[in-house]
Amino acid sequence: MAIGYWLLANASGLRPGGAFTKSQQPRANSCFSGYYQDTSFHPVLPMPVPQSGRLLLLLPLLAACTVTHKEFDPTYELARAKVVPGLSVLLQDSIGLIRGKRVGVIANQTSIDERRRSIVDLLSTDSRARTAGVTLAAIFAPEHGIRGTEDRTDLPDYVDPKTGVRIYSLYRATTTAPPDSVVRQLDVIVFDLQDVGTRTWTYVGAMVYAMRSAARHGKPIVVLDRPNPLTGFYSEGPMLDSALANADTAMPGRPARAYALHPMPLRHGLTMGEMALYYNQTLSIGAALHVVPMKGWSRDLWFDRTGLPWVKPSPAIVSLHSALLYPSLVAFESSRLSVGRGTDAPFQRFGAPWMKVREVLDLLAQRPIRGVKFEAETFSPVSPTDGKYGGQQVPGIRMRITQRNQVQPSRIGANVLWALAKTSLDSLRIDTLGFDLRFGDPEIRRALIRGEDPDVLIDRELASVFAFRDRARAYFLYR
Repeated sequence: MAIGYWLLANASGLRPGGAFTKSQQPRANSCFSGYYQDTSFHPVLPMPVPQSGRLLLLLPLLAACTVTHKEFDPTYELARAKVVPGLSVLLQDSIGLIRGKRVGVIANQTSIDERRRSIVDLLSTDSRARTAGVTLAAIFAPEHGIRGTEDRTDLPDYVDPKTGVRIYSLYRATTTAPPDSVVRQLDVIVFDLQDVGTRTWTYVGAMVYAMRSAARHGKPIVVLDRPNPLTGFYSEGPMLDSALANADTAMPGRPARAYALHPMPLRHGLTMGEMALYYNQTLSIGAALHVVPMKGWSRDLWFDRTGLPWVKPSPAIVSLHSALLYPSLVAFESSRLSVGRGTDAPFQRFGAPWMKVREVLDLLAQRPIRGVKFEAETFSPVSPTDGKYGGQQVPGIRMRITQRNQVQPSRIGANVLWALAKTSLDSLRIDTLGFDLRFGDPEIRRALIRGEDPDVLIDRELASVFAFRDRARAYFLYR
Protein backbone atom coordinates (compact mmCIF):
# COMPACT_ATOMS: atom_id res chain seq x y z
CA MET A 1 0.00 0.00 0.00
CA ALA A 2 2.82 2.41 0.78
CA ILE A 3 4.24 1.82 -2.69
CA GLY A 4 0.83 2.52 -4.18
CA TYR A 5 0.58 5.85 -2.40
CA TRP A 6 4.17 6.71 -3.45
CA LEU A 7 3.23 6.06 -7.07
CA LEU A 8 0.11 8.20 -6.82
CA ALA A 9 1.98 11.04 -5.17
CA ASN A 10 4.84 10.99 -7.63
CA ALA A 11 2.46 10.95 -10.61
CA SER A 12 2.12 14.65 -9.84
CA GLY A 13 5.72 15.22 -8.76
CA LEU A 14 5.09 15.03 -5.00
CA ARG A 15 6.89 13.17 -2.26
CA PRO A 16 4.67 11.03 0.01
CA GLY A 17 3.37 13.30 2.75
CA GLY A 18 4.48 16.38 0.85
CA ALA A 19 2.51 19.61 0.69
CA PHE A 20 1.29 21.69 -2.20
CA THR A 21 2.75 25.15 -2.13
CA LYS A 22 0.89 28.09 -3.63
CA SER A 23 2.62 27.48 -6.94
CA GLN A 24 2.14 23.71 -6.82
CA GLN A 25 -1.60 23.49 -6.28
CA PRO A 26 -2.92 20.75 -8.56
CA ARG A 27 -4.81 21.33 -11.76
CA ALA A 28 -8.25 19.76 -11.99
CA ASN A 29 -6.97 16.95 -14.19
CA SER A 30 -3.74 16.17 -12.35
CA CYS A 31 -3.17 12.90 -10.50
CA PHE A 32 -2.06 13.08 -6.89
CA SER A 33 -2.26 11.25 -3.61
CA GLY A 34 -5.61 12.72 -2.60
CA TYR A 35 -4.18 14.89 0.15
CA TYR A 36 -4.26 18.65 -0.31
CA GLN A 37 -2.08 20.11 2.42
CA ASP A 38 -2.20 23.82 3.14
CA THR A 39 0.35 24.55 5.84
CA SER A 40 -0.96 28.09 6.26
CA PHE A 41 -3.98 26.81 8.20
CA HIS A 42 -4.97 23.20 8.65
CA PRO A 43 -2.33 20.49 8.60
CA VAL A 44 -4.04 18.21 6.06
CA LEU A 45 -7.09 18.72 3.86
CA PRO A 46 -7.53 15.54 1.83
CA MET A 47 -9.39 15.82 -1.43
CA PRO A 48 -10.80 13.14 -3.75
CA VAL A 49 -8.31 11.16 -5.80
CA PRO A 50 -8.66 11.67 -9.57
CA GLN A 51 -9.23 8.36 -11.34
CA SER A 52 -8.63 9.39 -14.94
CA GLY A 53 -5.70 10.57 -17.04
CA ARG A 54 -2.21 9.46 -16.02
CA LEU A 55 -3.52 7.42 -13.10
CA LEU A 56 -4.88 4.83 -15.51
CA LEU A 57 -1.32 4.10 -16.62
CA LEU A 58 -0.48 3.16 -13.04
CA LEU A 59 -3.38 0.79 -12.41
CA PRO A 60 -1.50 -2.39 -13.36
CA LEU A 61 1.23 -1.46 -10.86
CA LEU A 62 -1.24 -0.45 -8.17
CA ALA A 63 -3.13 -3.71 -8.51
CA ALA A 64 -0.08 -5.54 -7.20
CA CYS A 65 -0.04 -3.24 -4.14
CA THR A 66 -3.63 -3.89 -3.07
CA VAL A 67 -4.05 -5.07 0.52
CA THR A 68 -6.94 -7.45 1.14
CA HIS A 69 -8.38 -7.21 4.65
CA LYS A 70 -10.17 -10.09 6.34
CA GLU A 71 -12.69 -7.66 7.85
CA PHE A 72 -14.79 -4.93 6.30
CA ASP A 73 -13.96 -1.32 7.14
CA PRO A 74 -11.26 -1.80 9.83
CA THR A 75 -11.11 1.12 12.27
CA TYR A 76 -8.04 0.36 14.36
CA GLU A 77 -5.85 2.81 12.43
CA LEU A 78 -8.33 5.69 12.61
CA ALA A 79 -8.00 8.69 14.91
CA ARG A 80 -9.98 8.61 18.14
CA ALA A 81 -10.88 11.24 20.73
CA LYS A 82 -13.46 12.04 23.39
CA VAL A 83 -15.72 14.75 21.98
CA VAL A 84 -18.02 17.05 23.96
CA PRO A 85 -20.93 18.37 21.85
CA GLY A 86 -21.93 22.02 21.73
CA LEU A 87 -24.99 21.28 23.90
CA SER A 88 -22.80 20.26 26.83
CA VAL A 89 -20.44 23.19 26.25
CA LEU A 90 -23.42 25.55 26.37
CA LEU A 91 -24.42 24.32 29.81
CA GLN A 92 -20.85 24.05 31.10
CA ASP A 93 -19.44 27.45 30.23
CA SER A 94 -21.68 29.39 27.81
CA ILE A 95 -24.97 29.50 29.72
CA GLY A 96 -24.78 33.30 29.60
CA LEU A 97 -26.00 33.13 25.99
CA ILE A 98 -29.45 32.07 27.21
CA ARG A 99 -29.46 33.31 30.82
CA GLY A 100 -32.83 34.73 31.83
CA LYS A 101 -34.22 34.25 28.31
CA ARG A 102 -37.27 32.73 26.71
CA VAL A 103 -35.77 30.10 24.44
CA GLY A 104 -37.11 28.39 21.34
CA VAL A 105 -35.16 25.25 20.43
CA ILE A 106 -34.95 23.58 17.01
CA ALA A 107 -34.35 19.98 17.99
CA ASN A 108 -35.08 16.31 17.45
CA GLN A 109 -33.86 12.93 18.67
CA THR A 110 -30.23 13.79 17.78
CA SER A 111 -30.20 16.80 20.14
CA ILE A 112 -28.59 14.96 23.03
CA ASP A 113 -25.47 15.21 25.16
CA GLU A 114 -22.81 12.54 25.61
CA ARG A 115 -25.03 10.85 28.23
CA ARG A 116 -28.03 10.73 25.87
CA ARG A 117 -29.90 13.49 27.73
CA SER A 118 -32.05 15.56 25.38
CA ILE A 119 -31.82 19.32 25.02
CA VAL A 120 -35.53 19.60 25.86
CA ASP A 121 -35.04 17.81 29.18
CA LEU A 122 -31.83 19.68 29.98
CA LEU A 123 -33.23 23.15 29.32
CA SER A 124 -36.39 22.42 31.28
CA THR A 125 -35.05 20.47 34.29
CA ASP A 126 -31.22 20.70 34.52
CA SER A 127 -30.07 22.68 37.58
CA ARG A 128 -27.70 24.82 35.49
CA ALA A 129 -30.53 25.96 33.22
CA ARG A 130 -32.90 26.50 36.15
CA THR A 131 -30.33 28.52 38.10
CA ALA A 132 -29.73 30.66 35.01
CA GLY A 133 -33.44 31.41 34.72
CA VAL A 134 -33.85 29.76 31.31
CA THR A 135 -37.42 29.33 30.10
CA LEU A 136 -38.10 26.76 27.40
CA ALA A 137 -40.88 28.57 25.53
CA ALA A 138 -41.15 26.73 22.19
CA ILE A 139 -39.90 23.60 20.46
CA PHE A 140 -39.50 23.44 16.67
CA ALA A 141 -39.24 20.03 14.98
CA PRO A 142 -37.67 19.54 11.52
CA GLU A 143 -38.36 16.91 8.88
CA HIS A 144 -39.04 13.49 10.45
CA GLY A 145 -40.45 15.10 13.60
CA ILE A 146 -39.19 15.58 17.14
CA ARG A 147 -38.43 11.86 17.53
CA GLY A 148 -37.09 11.32 14.00
CA THR A 149 -39.55 8.53 13.22
CA GLU A 150 -41.82 10.21 10.66
CA ASP A 151 -41.13 9.80 6.95
CA ARG A 152 -44.00 11.85 5.53
CA THR A 153 -45.02 15.45 4.87
CA ASP A 154 -47.49 17.70 6.73
CA LEU A 155 -46.37 16.89 10.25
CA PRO A 156 -48.72 18.45 12.83
CA ASP A 157 -48.10 20.75 15.79
CA TYR A 158 -48.86 19.40 19.26
CA VAL A 159 -48.06 19.91 22.94
CA ASP A 160 -45.18 17.94 24.43
CA PRO A 161 -46.82 15.88 27.18
CA LYS A 162 -43.69 15.87 29.34
CA THR A 163 -42.92 19.60 29.42
CA GLY A 164 -46.24 21.12 28.37
CA VAL A 165 -44.37 23.15 25.73
CA ARG A 166 -45.87 23.36 22.26
CA ILE A 167 -43.96 21.63 19.45
CA TYR A 168 -44.22 23.46 16.13
CA SER A 169 -43.57 21.43 12.99
CA LEU A 170 -41.10 22.93 10.51
CA TYR A 171 -42.05 20.33 7.90
CA ARG A 172 -45.26 20.75 5.95
CA ALA A 173 -45.19 20.22 2.19
CA THR A 174 -41.51 21.10 2.56
CA THR A 175 -39.20 22.55 5.21
CA THR A 176 -40.40 25.88 6.59
CA ALA A 177 -39.13 28.65 8.86
CA PRO A 178 -40.33 29.03 12.47
CA PRO A 179 -43.64 30.95 12.50
CA ASP A 180 -43.19 34.71 12.83
CA SER A 181 -45.89 34.87 15.52
CA VAL A 182 -43.89 32.50 17.72
CA VAL A 183 -40.45 33.98 17.05
CA ARG A 184 -41.68 37.42 18.16
CA GLN A 185 -42.36 36.01 21.62
CA LEU A 186 -38.87 34.54 22.04
CA ASP A 187 -35.64 36.10 23.24
CA VAL A 188 -33.34 33.66 21.47
CA ILE A 189 -33.44 30.66 19.11
CA VAL A 190 -31.19 27.68 19.87
CA PHE A 191 -30.48 25.27 17.01
CA ASP A 192 -29.18 21.75 17.75
CA LEU A 193 -29.49 19.18 14.95
CA GLN A 194 -27.13 16.53 13.61
CA ASP A 195 -25.93 16.89 10.01
CA VAL A 196 -24.78 13.95 7.85
CA GLY A 197 -22.09 15.71 5.81
CA THR A 198 -24.08 15.80 2.56
CA ARG A 199 -25.39 18.84 0.68
CA THR A 200 -28.92 17.43 0.40
CA TRP A 201 -29.67 17.32 4.14
CA THR A 202 -32.80 19.38 4.91
CA TYR A 203 -31.78 20.16 8.51
CA VAL A 204 -29.27 22.62 7.06
CA GLY A 205 -32.14 24.32 5.24
CA ALA A 206 -34.05 24.50 8.53
CA MET A 207 -31.03 26.23 10.06
CA VAL A 208 -30.72 28.77 7.22
CA TYR A 209 -34.46 29.56 7.37
CA ALA A 210 -34.25 29.99 11.16
CA MET A 211 -31.26 32.32 10.77
CA ARG A 212 -33.24 34.43 8.30
CA SER A 213 -36.19 34.52 10.69
CA ALA A 214 -33.98 35.49 13.63
CA ALA A 215 -32.36 38.28 11.62
CA ARG A 216 -35.72 39.57 10.43
CA HIS A 217 -37.04 39.84 13.99
CA GLY A 218 -33.82 41.05 15.60
CA LYS A 219 -33.40 37.88 17.69
CA PRO A 220 -30.06 36.17 18.34
CA ILE A 221 -29.59 32.59 17.23
CA VAL A 222 -27.25 30.10 18.91
CA VAL A 223 -26.05 27.06 16.93
CA LEU A 224 -24.75 24.18 19.04
CA ASP A 225 -22.15 22.36 16.99
CA ARG A 226 -21.93 18.62 16.37
CA PRO A 227 -19.49 16.42 14.42
CA ASN A 228 -19.61 15.97 10.69
CA PRO A 229 -20.05 12.17 10.85
CA LEU A 230 -17.99 11.71 7.64
CA THR A 231 -15.06 13.72 9.05
CA GLY A 232 -14.15 17.28 8.11
CA PHE A 233 -11.29 16.14 5.87
CA TYR A 234 -13.04 15.31 2.63
CA SER A 235 -14.87 17.54 0.15
CA GLU A 236 -15.88 15.92 -3.13
CA GLY A 237 -18.50 15.49 -5.78
CA PRO A 238 -20.43 17.68 -8.17
CA MET A 239 -21.11 21.26 -7.16
CA LEU A 240 -24.78 22.20 -7.12
CA ASP A 241 -25.54 24.16 -10.29
CA SER A 242 -26.28 27.77 -9.33
CA ALA A 243 -29.34 27.71 -11.60
CA LEU A 244 -30.86 25.05 -9.34
CA ALA A 245 -29.90 26.54 -5.97
CA ASN A 246 -32.44 28.38 -3.83
CA ALA A 247 -31.62 29.36 -0.25
CA ASP A 248 -34.79 31.42 0.22
CA THR A 249 -37.88 30.30 2.09
CA ALA A 250 -40.94 29.38 0.04
CA MET A 251 -42.55 32.13 -2.01
CA PRO A 252 -45.44 32.07 -4.51
CA GLY A 253 -44.19 30.45 -7.71
CA ARG A 254 -40.80 29.60 -6.20
CA PRO A 255 -40.83 26.58 -3.89
CA ALA A 256 -38.25 26.28 -1.12
CA ARG A 257 -35.41 23.83 -1.66
CA ALA A 258 -33.99 23.05 1.76
CA TYR A 259 -31.92 20.25 0.18
CA ALA A 260 -30.54 22.43 -2.65
CA LEU A 261 -29.56 25.69 -1.00
CA HIS A 262 -26.29 26.85 -2.49
CA PRO A 263 -23.47 25.75 -4.83
CA MET A 264 -21.27 23.45 -2.77
CA PRO A 265 -19.91 19.92 -3.24
CA LEU A 266 -22.16 16.93 -2.62
CA ARG A 267 -19.91 16.01 0.32
CA HIS A 268 -18.98 19.34 1.87
CA GLY A 269 -16.65 18.53 4.80
CA LEU A 270 -18.10 21.13 7.22
CA THR A 271 -19.79 20.92 10.60
CA MET A 272 -23.22 22.42 11.19
CA GLY A 273 -21.65 25.35 13.07
CA GLU A 274 -19.20 26.02 10.26
CA MET A 275 -22.04 25.97 7.74
CA ALA A 276 -23.95 28.48 9.88
CA LEU A 277 -20.99 30.85 9.77
CA TYR A 278 -20.49 30.23 6.05
CA TYR A 279 -24.13 30.84 5.11
CA ASN A 280 -24.60 33.81 7.41
CA GLN A 281 -21.79 35.60 5.56
CA THR A 282 -22.11 34.18 2.03
CA LEU A 283 -25.88 34.67 1.83
CA SER A 284 -25.69 38.05 3.61
CA ILE A 285 -28.23 36.89 6.21
CA GLY A 286 -26.83 39.15 8.89
CA ALA A 287 -28.11 37.14 11.85
CA ALA A 288 -26.78 37.79 15.35
CA LEU A 289 -25.19 34.35 15.27
CA HIS A 290 -23.20 32.62 17.99
CA VAL A 291 -21.79 29.13 17.37
CA VAL A 292 -20.96 27.08 20.46
CA PRO A 293 -18.17 24.77 19.29
CA MET A 294 -17.46 21.23 20.39
CA LYS A 295 -14.54 20.30 22.56
CA GLY A 296 -12.14 17.60 21.41
CA TRP A 297 -13.24 17.28 17.79
CA SER A 298 -10.73 17.42 14.95
CA ARG A 299 -11.23 17.15 11.21
CA ASP A 300 -9.92 13.59 10.95
CA LEU A 301 -12.54 12.09 13.29
CA TRP A 302 -15.27 9.80 12.01
CA PHE A 303 -18.39 9.82 14.17
CA ASP A 304 -17.85 6.34 15.60
CA ARG A 305 -14.44 7.48 16.92
CA THR A 306 -15.81 10.43 18.93
CA GLY A 307 -17.23 8.51 21.90
CA LEU A 308 -20.64 10.08 21.26
CA PRO A 309 -23.74 7.88 20.98
CA TRP A 310 -25.03 7.25 17.46
CA VAL A 311 -28.69 8.19 17.03
CA LYS A 312 -30.35 7.74 13.64
CA PRO A 313 -30.62 11.29 12.21
CA SER A 314 -33.49 10.10 10.02
CA PRO A 315 -35.38 6.80 9.67
CA ALA A 316 -33.27 5.72 6.66
CA ILE A 317 -29.82 6.68 7.97
CA VAL A 318 -29.57 3.69 10.26
CA SER A 319 -25.78 3.64 10.63
CA LEU A 320 -22.59 5.48 9.79
CA HIS A 321 -22.20 3.26 6.72
CA SER A 322 -25.63 4.37 5.48
CA ALA A 323 -24.59 7.99 6.07
CA LEU A 324 -21.37 7.52 4.09
CA LEU A 325 -23.08 5.86 1.12
CA TYR A 326 -26.18 8.09 1.23
CA PRO A 327 -24.72 10.73 -1.14
CA SER A 328 -23.94 8.03 -3.71
CA LEU A 329 -27.59 6.97 -4.03
CA VAL A 330 -29.74 9.88 -2.82
CA ALA A 331 -30.27 11.21 -6.36
CA PHE A 332 -31.80 7.86 -7.36
CA GLU A 333 -34.75 8.63 -5.09
CA SER A 334 -35.94 10.45 -8.23
CA SER A 335 -36.05 7.27 -10.31
CA ARG A 336 -37.55 3.80 -10.28
CA LEU A 337 -34.48 2.36 -8.54
CA SER A 338 -34.91 1.21 -4.94
CA VAL A 339 -32.18 2.51 -2.63
CA GLY A 340 -33.04 -0.02 0.08
CA ARG A 341 -35.76 1.85 1.94
CA GLY A 342 -37.83 -0.64 3.91
CA THR A 343 -34.80 -2.88 4.56
CA ASP A 344 -32.19 -3.06 7.31
CA ALA A 345 -29.55 -1.29 5.20
CA PRO A 346 -30.97 1.73 3.33
CA PHE A 347 -28.52 3.43 0.96
CA GLN A 348 -26.17 0.45 1.31
CA ARG A 349 -27.96 -1.44 -1.47
CA PHE A 350 -29.90 -0.73 -4.63
CA GLY A 351 -32.02 -2.75 -7.00
CA ALA A 352 -35.21 -3.17 -9.01
CA PRO A 353 -37.14 -6.04 -10.62
CA TRP A 354 -35.95 -4.82 -14.02
CA MET A 355 -32.28 -4.36 -13.05
CA LYS A 356 -29.78 -6.59 -14.88
CA VAL A 357 -27.64 -7.30 -11.84
CA ARG A 358 -24.93 -9.37 -13.52
CA GLU A 359 -24.42 -6.87 -16.32
CA VAL A 360 -24.23 -3.96 -13.88
CA LEU A 361 -21.76 -5.84 -11.68
CA ASP A 362 -19.59 -6.64 -14.69
CA LEU A 363 -19.52 -2.98 -15.71
CA LEU A 364 -18.71 -1.78 -12.18
CA ALA A 365 -15.93 -4.35 -11.95
CA GLN A 366 -14.20 -2.60 -14.85
CA ARG A 367 -14.07 0.69 -12.94
CA PRO A 368 -11.34 1.79 -10.48
CA ILE A 369 -13.80 2.29 -7.60
CA ARG A 370 -11.96 2.29 -4.28
CA GLY A 371 -13.09 1.48 -0.76
CA VAL A 372 -16.25 -0.45 -1.56
CA LYS A 373 -17.15 -3.95 -2.71
CA PHE A 374 -20.23 -4.74 -4.84
CA GLU A 375 -22.10 -8.02 -4.28
CA ALA A 376 -25.19 -9.47 -5.91
CA GLU A 377 -28.12 -10.07 -3.58
CA THR A 378 -31.91 -10.20 -3.37
CA PHE A 379 -33.80 -8.05 -0.89
CA SER A 380 -37.45 -7.52 0.00
CA PRO A 381 -38.55 -4.05 1.18
CA VAL A 382 -41.15 -4.01 3.95
CA SER A 383 -43.52 -1.02 3.80
CA PRO A 384 -40.94 1.17 2.05
CA THR A 385 -41.72 4.86 2.50
CA ASP A 386 -40.81 5.52 -1.15
CA GLY A 387 -43.42 2.98 -2.30
CA LYS A 388 -40.90 1.00 -4.32
CA TYR A 389 -41.38 -2.77 -4.63
CA GLY A 390 -42.80 -3.44 -1.17
CA GLY A 391 -43.10 -7.17 -0.45
CA GLN A 392 -41.33 -8.13 -3.68
CA GLN A 393 -38.11 -10.11 -4.04
CA VAL A 394 -35.90 -7.49 -5.63
CA PRO A 395 -32.70 -8.34 -7.55
CA GLY A 396 -30.08 -5.97 -6.23
CA ILE A 397 -26.51 -5.08 -5.38
CA ARG A 398 -25.12 -4.64 -1.88
CA MET A 399 -22.32 -2.12 -1.35
CA ARG A 400 -19.93 -3.08 1.45
CA ILE A 401 -17.37 -0.59 2.68
CA THR A 402 -13.90 -2.08 2.82
CA GLN A 403 -11.84 1.08 3.52
CA ARG A 404 -13.89 4.13 4.46
CA ASN A 405 -11.07 6.63 3.92
CA GLN A 406 -10.97 5.59 0.25
CA VAL A 407 -14.71 5.87 -0.41
CA GLN A 408 -15.79 8.69 -2.74
CA PRO A 409 -19.60 8.53 -2.73
CA SER A 410 -20.18 10.84 -5.69
CA ARG A 411 -17.82 8.74 -7.81
CA ILE A 412 -19.78 5.64 -6.82
CA GLY A 413 -23.06 7.32 -7.74
CA ALA A 414 -21.70 8.46 -11.11
CA ASN A 415 -20.52 4.95 -11.93
CA VAL A 416 -23.84 3.42 -10.89
CA LEU A 417 -25.78 5.79 -13.16
CA TRP A 418 -23.35 5.10 -16.01
CA ALA A 419 -23.81 1.34 -15.60
CA LEU A 420 -27.60 1.52 -15.30
CA ALA A 421 -27.82 3.80 -18.35
CA LYS A 422 -25.92 1.21 -20.37
CA THR A 423 -28.14 -1.66 -19.26
CA SER A 424 -31.65 -0.42 -18.38
CA LEU A 425 -32.05 3.31 -19.07
CA ASP A 426 -35.67 3.06 -20.24
CA SER A 427 -36.64 1.19 -17.08
CA LEU A 428 -34.76 3.58 -14.76
CA ARG A 429 -37.08 6.51 -15.70
CA ILE A 430 -35.27 9.40 -14.06
CA ASP A 431 -37.15 12.47 -12.87
CA THR A 432 -34.44 14.77 -14.18
CA LEU A 433 -35.17 17.81 -11.99
CA GLY A 434 -35.34 15.77 -8.81
CA PHE A 435 -32.16 13.91 -9.73
CA ASP A 436 -30.27 17.10 -10.62
CA LEU A 437 -31.29 18.93 -7.44
CA ARG A 438 -29.65 16.15 -5.44
CA PHE A 439 -26.73 15.09 -7.62
CA GLY A 440 -26.07 18.71 -8.50
CA ASP A 441 -25.11 18.98 -12.17
CA PRO A 442 -27.48 18.35 -15.11
CA GLU A 443 -24.64 18.22 -17.63
CA ILE A 444 -22.84 15.45 -15.74
CA ARG A 445 -26.10 13.47 -15.64
CA ARG A 446 -26.57 13.88 -19.38
CA ALA A 447 -22.96 12.95 -20.09
CA LEU A 448 -23.19 9.79 -17.96
CA ILE A 449 -26.33 8.74 -19.80
CA ARG A 450 -24.49 9.30 -23.09
CA GLY A 451 -21.87 6.84 -21.84
CA GLU A 452 -18.99 9.22 -21.08
CA ASP A 453 -16.35 8.11 -18.57
CA PRO A 454 -17.68 8.69 -15.00
CA ASP A 455 -14.25 9.30 -13.50
CA VAL A 456 -13.27 11.87 -16.10
CA LEU A 457 -16.51 13.72 -15.40
CA ILE A 458 -16.05 13.69 -11.62
CA ASP A 459 -12.39 14.70 -11.94
CA ARG A 460 -13.43 17.80 -13.89
CA GLU A 461 -15.21 18.99 -10.74
CA LEU A 462 -12.01 19.10 -8.70
CA ALA A 463 -11.14 22.69 -9.54
CA SER A 464 -14.54 23.88 -8.30
CA VAL A 465 -14.25 21.71 -5.19
CA PHE A 466 -10.81 23.15 -4.42
CA ALA A 467 -12.17 26.67 -4.85
CA PHE A 468 -15.07 25.94 -2.49
CA ARG A 469 -12.71 24.47 0.09
CA ASP A 470 -10.53 27.56 -0.07
CA ARG A 471 -13.56 29.80 0.50
CA ALA A 472 -14.93 27.63 3.30
CA ARG A 473 -11.62 27.50 5.17
CA ALA A 474 -12.24 30.99 6.54
CA TYR A 475 -15.09 29.52 8.61
CA PHE A 476 -13.29 26.45 9.99
CA LEU A 477 -13.54 26.11 13.77
CA TYR A 478 -11.35 23.01 14.09
CA ARG A 479 -8.03 21.70 12.87
